Amino acid sequence: MAGTDVQTDTVTFLPHRLNRQPAIVRGLTANELWMIVAVSAVGGGVVGIALAGVTRSLAMAPTMVVMSVATGVFFGGGILRRLKRGRPDTWLYRQIQWRLCQRLPVIAALVGAGDLIIRSGRWTTRRSKYP
Repeated sequence: MAGTDVQTDTVTFLPHRLNRQPAIVRGLTANELWMIVAVSAVGGGVVGIALAGVTRSLAMAPTMVVMSVATGVFFGGGILRRLKRGRPDTWLYRQIQWRLCQRLPVIAALVGAGDLIIRSGRWTTRRSKYP
């Protein structure tokens, strides 16, 4: 039947953001926010303990942790938002897995990044021009 519309069983409207995590703070999802908070808190704790020893004030350690978390979320959110722009949702996680596989393969195996396929070189279908 030429000229007639064929009805198919496909969905014409499929929301592509349905299963994405929502952005919470500065364009970060919950997992990204927790990663930045953890890294910033550890860094702030190290600096805070060192400053607490120098200044002989125990309050310096938690103060530096809070200050570093706030600074990390502010600056880290902007940096990650810029890095993620125009890339797929899973780009950040695959990038972390790839770097772990390259630099720390023992830790990569523990966190499940050992299943990542890492190969450099030309891909071929092993077919020749002539049968």
